[in-house]
Amino acid sequence: MQSEKIILGFETSCDETAIALMKGDNLLINKISSQVEIHEKFGGVVPEIASRAHAEMIRNLFHSSINECGIDLSEIDIVASTDGPGLAGSLVVGYNFAKSVAWALEKPFYAVDHMVGHLSAPLIEHPNMEPPFLSLLVSGGHTQIVLVEEWGKYNLLGSTIDDAAGEAFDKLSRFCGFGFPGGPAIQKISEGGDPKKVDLPRPKTSNKFDYSFSGLKTAAVYFLQKLSEEDQLLKKDFAASYQEAIVDSLMDIFVKAIKETGVNNISGGGGVMANSRLREKIVFFSENNNKNLYLPSPRLSTDNAAMICVAAKNELITNNMNIDDIRLSSIIS
Repeated sequence: MQSEKIILGFETSCDETAIALMKGDNLLINKISSQVEIHEKFGGVVPEIASRAHAEMIRNLFHSSINECGIDLSEIDIVASTDGPGLAGSLVVGYNFAKSVAWALEKPFYAVDHMVGHLSAPLIEHPNMEPPFLSLLVSGGHTQIVLVEEWGKYNLLGSTIDDAAGEAFDKLSRFCGFGFPGGPAIQKISEGGDPKKVDLPRPKTSNKFDYSFSGLKTAAVYFLQKLSEEDQLLKKDFAASYQEAIVDSLMDIFVKAIKETGVNNISGGGGVMANSRLREKIVFFSENNNKNLYLPSPRLSTDNAAMICVAAKNELITNNMNIDDIRLSSIIS
């Protein structure tokens, strides 16, 4: 059966080197080597350094993954890798390594769109998730609302017209010196803060399902520039208020899309979906509006290779594909 094939997945679109192996619905291994400590001193990901770190890490991570699984290389049926969007240098490292493995093993190679990976991530823990559903994808570089009417047919209802939600977290965190990545840093600082203390805007756009975060970021910077030294005690409250503004913006438009489309199934993915406040609000909404919610766990919300495996597997089953060299992509990238 195609569904029981062993899939080897690679993900290197940004600053995580990730490898996973999946057999059917069973995730055999999901290893992630993060570069956060490398990039932290720069306040963001440096592309050249990221690609070099991937090149240094990927071979050892591959061998350790195979050894820990206890499988023979000959047992692998399919090799899959992210082919974009992402940092060009980082993508090339993982893509070329994965394709070399496929060539050496004489196995089919699948290239998977990174956002299709995030869209598919809930399937790892919720294999019963079926279209139609509406997904909120929030990562470092993308903020999208996608209507999935059936697998392989994705309708992009809205996206950001400027900064993505992840960028809004990162840029403000860098300005404040809170740390990197910005989302987790701001979430940590906001603990115990008053999310209503600082009045920050919730920007609107001409397209009812589009997002905009640049105005919020600018308003936050202006507010901070007016603070005196004594007002620095507001740090927790400010962080909580900024986080709340981003989460409110995400949820307001997503809820509007849910109501207009009339879907009963909703999902999410991407690194920002690991944010505890966002998860709290989307869970609250689903429970109080009788919606079926499918979220990946926080670890599977951020970049990982398991989502690449499950995206390839899902496409293989849905389209009854033959073992062949094929590219998986979508209009949502």
